[in-house]
Parts: sequence; structure tokens; C-alpha cells
Amino acid sequence: MSEGRGKRLSVFVASTFIDEVRIELAAAFDVTLATRGGDPVGELVERSDRGEAFDVIVFSLDVPMGGDVIRSLPADVRALATYSVGTDHIDFEAAKERGLAVFNTPGVLADSVAENAIFLMLGAARRATESIELLRGGEWAGWNPTQLVGVQLAGRTLGILGLGDIGERIAMRARALGMEILYCNRHPLPADHPVGGGYRSTVGELVSESDVLILACPSTEETRGIVDDALLSQSKAGMILVNIARGDVVDDDALIGALQSGHVWAAGLDVFAGEPRVDPRYFGLPNVFMVPHIGSSTIEARLGMGRILIDGIIGWKAGRDVTNRAG
Repeated sequence: MSEGRGKRLSVFVASTFIDEVRIELAAAFDVTLATRGGDPVGELVERSDRGEAFDVIVFSLDVPMGGDVIRSLPADVRALATYSVGTDHIDFEAAKERGLAVFNTPGVLADSVAENAIFLMLGAARRATESIELLRGGEWAGWNPTQLVGVQLAGRTLGILGLGDIGERIAMRARALGMEILYCNRHPLPADHPVGGGYRSTVGELVSESDVLILACPSTEETRGIVDDALLSQSKAGMILVNIARGDVVDDDALIGALQSGHVWAAGLDVFAGEPRVDPRYFGLPNVFMVPHIGSSTIEARLGMGRILIDGIIGWKAGRDVTNRAG
């Protein structure tokens, strides 16, 4: 560990966080905030060349840690701490070669993301995009019986692809709305689990029975592009699709085509392939309710993410096993 600034770990913060998180990081460590937004790693290397030393880099999804970046890090760096649950922006093989510990933020944002999934499902089902545009455009002429007729969720079937911590919390909330829960996972839950009987062994089987499909799976070689023409052709006509997973699990051409034809009745999207770029065709679809990757954007989740990183780094320094060590 670097000893240049006493016994506290020296931490380089490469991403921008809310004030409350920055204050807690500064209380726990000797913190240096990146000032070069477009190239924080380059700034870190330059600071190292000038004699500054850092034990840990704290960053988020906006700072990819690919193999070339990791191999370029100064020798003093001993750990990477990502302010995210997802770790697909980190090259774990390169981190292992360098002997770097890697930390992430599991668990603490599950409630916020699950609430966002329900929000997107409701918004898609109740035609929120059209309703907002009608009001904000000053075109609402008053109530009438045929106006913006949506879909009631009570009594319908929700299929969840990926029943991890977030998926389970979505399921519990959806049950409270009166929905039947099905799921597809690597392994079935115990039979006595509240939704254990809803296991479907294939995604095709899941979509064929689901009125609403929520994507809550990680982005892996197996799941990238899983929502394609072939899968959607197996889905119930009029299905609603919600994505709070990763944008690249959806083939945009396939989903947009299904939305245009009405085979998929509506979509609620929080994530997009290639974000922050969004396929412009989505903006012309009134049956798409979308938000800019705000699943964990609550004060509770943001603070929880910072605190689990702080606790993990402190525990690692003390030689303890920590729950959020990802590599």
C-alpha cells in the first residue's frame, strides 16, 4: 500500500458522484478527485509521473477499465472499486494479471431498480408517453370514454428473465399488483419459494406465456441480443416488454419492428444499446415509455453504493473477507 500520506489509503476518484458520497469517501480515505472529465485515467497516470501515488481507483460505468487501460495503470494501484453492480466494463483477466482486487456494489440498489421496473411497466401499460405529450402539448380536450385506453396489470402474467436479487424484488411487488409470476433462470428456486412454481426452463417458453416480460438478467455472451426476431416471434401477441438489465440484451431492429407492427404492444426502457446514444426510431414510437438509465437514481441507492465500497475497501485493507469483492 502507498504510505505517502500516512496510514489512510490514497484513493483516486475518477467519476463524479453526489456530494454526500464524496463527503463520506473523503472522511474514510485520502481522496483526489479527477478534474479531467474526458480522460480521468490519463490524469491519474500524469499525477503518478509527478510522484503522486494511489492505492485505489473509484470509478463507475463512464470509465471503462479494459485490458489496455488496466495495463497502463501505475504500479501503486492495488484495487479497482466500481460504483455499480454491473462489471462488464472491467477486464477481469487483465485485473487478475495485475493482481488487482475488484469491488462492486451488489444488493444496495436492488429496491430502487425494482421500483423503477414497476414504474416502467405501469408507464408502458397505461400509455404514459402519449398522456404526457397530450397534456404538455396543450391538446387535451377533456375526458372521454375512448381516450388512451391502456392495459390493466391485475390478473395478467409477468415473466421475469433473470430472477436474482432484483428480479425477486420485482416479483414481490408485481404479486402485490395481482399478477401471476413466471421466471426463467439458470436454476429453479426451491419449490416452497413464493414464486418457485413459476419456473420456465427456456426463454421461449417464458415469453409464450407472458403478458409482460421484464428483462433483469446480466449482460453475458449467452444473453446479449437474446431478444431478437426469433424470440419475439414466440411471444404472446400484445406483450409488453420492460428492460432494466442492459441495452445490449435487446436487438433494437427486432424490438422496434415488433412495436411498429403491434406484436409487442408497448415497451418500458431504462437502458439502451450504445447509450447514451439511443436508436432514433424509438422517439417516433408513442408506445415506448423510456427514461435515461435511472434505475439506481435514488438518494438511498446512491449512498448505499458509496458505503458498500467504503466498507469493502476498508475491510480489504484490514485483511478481511468482504462480500462485495468481485475479483
